[in-house]
Parts: sequence; structure tokens; C-alpha cells
Amino acid sequence: MAYPEPLEALVTAFERFPGIGRRTAERLAFHALRDPESRELGSALERAVRETRRCSRCANVAGSDPCALCSDPARDARSVCVVEEPRHVESIERAGNYKGLYHVLLGAYHPGEGTEERHLDLARLVARVSKEDVREVILATDPDAEGEATAMLVLERLEALKKPDLLVSRLARGLPSGAAIEYLHKGVLEDAFEHRRTLRSRQGS
Repeated sequence: MAYPEPLEALVTAFERFPGIGRRTAERLAFHALRDPESRELGSALERAVRETRRCSRCANVAGSDPCALCSDPARDARSVCVVEEPRHVESIERAGNYKGLYHVLLGAYHPGEGTEERHLDLARLVARVSKEDVREVILATDPDAEGEATAMLVLERLEALKKPDLLVSRLARGLPSGAAIEYLHKGVLEDAFEHRRTLRSRQGS
């Protein structure tokens, strides 16, 4: 017997989330029907869509443009940490040892799954590095195959700028292979930043 159309629509909506299959979507839908507090999800989602935006400078999700990090004069604007997703910014900020700015690519380079260079917010990063007084770009993509491919792509585009005083580094390989940035312990991130390796050094240094 088919579900009523409104319930089926709710199940289908949950299925659109990454990693959510039909059975999980059904459990979530029935939980929403049973728990009155879960009904706040609709208004919370609507408000998040309405009141958040992408920072025009770093592409991070924010409540204002530019975002709070880009607007903070205490941050070191000479350092830009490149990450794949906004949740990675939150993870690094939680570790508390990085005081520069960020750039969010909004994905990882994976042509096999349809994510090509044009899908990443890479052109804006290259423009930032070209125009601003950026001294170091830290590549903090995930330590997996897609993250490494993304890091190499970013490195190639930055190399093409031929900016002699630009240092490009990669988080240390102390990061567990295959792990995602947002699940790493604070100490692991601290060590990774402390022992990051240089991919491109300043000419003459």
C-alpha cells in the first residue's frame, strides 16, 4: 500500500540528502510525524536558505557579506587556507591554531564523478592571490585521492601566476589517509598545521 502523497513527498525530500537511502528517509519521515519538535525542521530550513549566503570573497557560508572571518582585521590576510567545504572551516577554527583567512572551493576535483574544475570556486581564489598581498596558500583539502588531485590542481593554477614571493604548502601527511577534515581531533589538526610541507617556495629563499 502506497503512502499518502504528503508523506511520500516528505520521504522523497529526505532521500535527496547525501547518503540517505529509501529506508533511512522513511525512518526520518516517520520520526518527523511522531515528534512534534522535529516539525521545526521546515521553518529552520526555510530560514537557513533565506538568511545565509556565500561570502563574495572566500565563498564560505555566512550570514553577511563579506563573512565575519574576512571582515575581522585581526586575521592575517597574507595567509589563505584552501578547503573543500564550509564544514572544514568550522573544524579548523575549532582547533584554534590558525589565524589567517580561508577560501572554500565548494567541492573536490573528481572528473570521474562529474566534478570538474569549472565546478570549483577556483577562479576566484586565483584572482585573490593575484590581486591581494597573499604570501602563503595552505592547501587543506582532504587527505584522500580526490583531495590530493584537488591540491595538485590548485597548485598548478597558482604556479601559473608566476608570483615569486608566494609560498604554497600542504597540510602535513600526519593526517590519516582517507580521513575527512571535519572528523579529525583537535591535536591532529594542530600537528598538521605545525608540520605542513612546502610545495612551492619563494624564489631565492
